[in-house]
Amino acid sequence: MKKIIILIIVLAIAGAVVWRFNNKDIKIGGSINPNATSTESVPVTQTVVVSNKISEYKNDELGFSVKYPTAWGRGDAPSSVTFLIPTPTNKVKNTIGNLQAKIDVVSGKCSFPPVTTVSERNTMVEGNLTFNMISIANTVQGRSYFNRIYTLQKDSICYYFTFTAVTLSPASKGFVGADIQKVGAENKTLVDTADAQFKDMVKSFKFVVGPAGKDETQVVPKK
Repeated sequence: MKKIIILIIVLAIAGAVVWRFNNKDIKIGGSINPNATSTESVPVTQTVVVSNKISEYKNDELGFSVKYPTAWGRGDAPSSVTFLIPTPTNKVKNTIGNLQAKIDVVSGKCSFPPVTTVSERNTMVEGNLTFNMISIANTVQGRSYFNRIYTLQKDSICYYFTFTAVTLSPASKGFVGADIQKVGAENKTLVDTADAQFKDMVKSFKFVVGPAGKDETQVVPKK
């Protein structure tokens, strides 16, 4: 039974699409989180503040740019970028365990994880780009898992866009009576808002071409 529960959790987490991508340096509020570590080199990236609420992330090496809420934390890895979505602490209480969005760039043909519980399946057309989408929802031992995954194929490269939400049962955190409904409603509001922001981020996706390197046959070695 324990093995089955673990398997369900693994399948529910959209990170199953790209297990090989591991540690990241997480940037929160413009600084590096000292608790995060990475032993890999990080691609050249650039973040431009578009407004006081929206920033643009551009990665020349991976060949794309997206716009995202400036309040989101960001972590870079060689083949991916992860955005940590904060939840408010000074309003109605919530039991959100994790909210994050991630973009993985993978060589090969796009394919969704081998799950059996698909809540929604659709496509989204933005300009001349077509994104395939599925959403996954599971509840295991008082934890609700929701994932929305978009994929975009370009030649032999697949771009995976993953939204992950983990919500703890209000009752498991000590809430009772009417508070359970209030916290549950706040959880839904936070997840729905982050999910909508994630969709906007995917819609803002653009391919970019970085500056051309020098022709190695024309480079004169330094003496």
